[in-house]
Amino acid sequence: MRGQVIHSDARGVVSELAFVRGGSVEPHSNPNTTWFMVIEGGGWVAVGDERERVSAGEAVLWPAGVAHGAWTDYSEMRAVVVEFAGADDAQVRGIIEGRAARAVAPAPPKDRGEGALSAPRELGRDPTKAEGEPY
Repeated sequence: MRGQVIHSDARGVVSELAFVRGGSVEPHSNPNTTWFMVIEGGGWVAVGDERERVSAGEAVLWPAGVAHGAWTDYSEMRAVVVEFAGADDAQVRGIIEGRAARAVAPAPPKDRGEGALSAPRELGRDPTKAEGEPY
């Protein structure tokens, strides 16, 4: 697996992760809420004790303090990961908990970060669902 940070500031981190066949992010937890959005391929994610298949176009929310991970078996997967911090994390947690988060003053504008997604790699043949991976 390889990854790159696309943008990072006091409000959070945006990264791209590229999983090779058999690649993984081992289960771990962190203090911030995280969105994991699959943009290509597919694989598996874990949130606490739950395990689910994911494929391109799907997203998973990893709550703060809950063990989570991601992996592939027979296919490759690319994902954009957004880890919220500070006031943004507090607002996302408020939505998750079903309550309206109090309004906070917007942060001053930030300079646009430099970065780009890596070019997609050729996947070869597409695995079938019978092999355990989504398209």
